[in-house]
Amino acid sequence: MHKSRPTQNKRARERARQERQQQKQARRAETKQRKASEPGSSGDEDPDIAGIVPGPQANPWGDEPEAEAEAEDQ
Repeated sequence: MHKSRPTQNKRARERARQERQQQKQARRAETKQRKASEPGSSGDEDPDIAGIVPGPQANPWGDEPEAEAEAEDQ
């Protein structure tokens, strides 16, 4: 009597593994293409602080009474 079930299971596992590898390769190629097509940063500037101007910053809430008092004095 032949037992062919383990061989079939092994082939199914191998096929599933190959499919997963192909999906990974496709995903890696897509990521590589996307990174190549998007504009890259120059590397000179930290992206977290890009566009920040040195010096005193404006109040984001706009409720500074000192600025209003100075404007009235002038």
